[in-house]
Amino acid sequence: MTIEAMTAALPVLLSDIEELVTCESPSQDLAAVARSAEVVARLGARRLGAEPERIVLDGRTHLRWRFGTGPTRVLLLGHHDTVWPLGSLATHPFSVDGGVLRGPGCFDMKAGLAMIFHAVAALPSRDGVTILVNGDEELGSPSSRGLIETEATGCAAALVLEASATGGALKTERKGVSLYRVRVTGRAAHAGLEPERGVNATIELARQVLAVAALADPDQGTTVTPTLMSAGTTTNTVPALGEFAVDVRVRTVAEQTRIHTALERKGTLLSFSDVEGALPNQAGVEVLGGPNRPPLDGASSAGLYTRAQKLAAELGLPPLTCTAVGGASDGNFTAGVGTPTLDGLGAVGGGAHADDEHVLIDALPGRTALLAALIADLLPGGR
Repeated sequence: MTIEAMTAALPVLLSDIEELVTCESPSQDLAAVARSAEVVARLGARRLGAEPERIVLDGRTHLRWRFGTGPTRVLLLGHHDTVWPLGSLATHPFSVDGGVLRGPGCFDMKAGLAMIFHAVAALPSRDGVTILVNGDEELGSPSSRGLIETEATGCAAALVLEASATGGALKTERKGVSLYRVRVTGRAAHAGLEPERGVNATIELARQVLAVAALADPDQGTTVTPTLMSAGTTTNTVPALGEFAVDVRVRTVAEQTRIHTALERKGTLLSFSDVEGALPNQAGVEVLGGPNRPPLDGASSAGLYTRAQKLAAELGLPPLTCTAVGGASDGNFTAGVGTPTLDGLGAVGGGAHADDEHVLIDALPGRTALLAALIADLLPGGR
């Protein structure tokens, strides 16, 4: 479909985005996610003339449309859950004003879902296309990861409709993510009467925070960030328990493995003999967690990005740009199973997860036309 045809269909596309945005879908609320899945299913069926499969895993509803009888060649990937809690529409209502569309989850990534349906509906043939919309991406896709990886395996391409980067740039690299919790067990005692009888979990947490942070390697783009921390029970008690979370971002599998090996060494973070000034009665340390998403590296996206550049030029769109980002998506999973993956094909705008979340309306027709052209180009026989 041409940009002109997509422009003519823009009022319908905007109405579809409104229908999605006005059904709130916070990831943690299973009932809300189930309601949202029905809205997405109804809208997709209306545009595509086909009902999806409803796949419920761990109480979360995911949707899949498969077209044709042969193997999937192109996987279109999106999610319908958001980070916005119920009631957000009261403070951040859906609106279209001055060429800008607003509303919770509009940019990340309900506009992208509507774009998928319109692009696939415009194809001369849908054989070989699968659409997968999951309901737990914002949580790290705990229930849908296996489904995503299975669907992606063997495909010629996975196209991810996450929102674009700044200025509409496609996301050709994403860092891998590992998530950990470091737990420390000490021994409680009265902080005033006999603190020497205690084993202070807070002091050991401080040592471990520094040791963990030192694993980062800025030259490799590896960040290791201690985040949320808690310890103790009352202000006059030597803390017996404490823990902190660790967010790890890496560009390569080798770095992800290095960090994980360091954290799980001997089943603990560090042997206490390795820690200068360790507590005489040594607190216990336990490390939980591990890799959550593998990296999406530039080699996974290079060929698809070149195709997209060529098609954008043929459509008369401005030259495409690309960027590497620290945030992860389900595209990390598809790249991790060896499927060429291009991410950030969704809406142009900004403010994901923030009060100023928005979509630029004038970019929607061109982006949707580009998506349709790219899908068609990847199917057997091309366009």
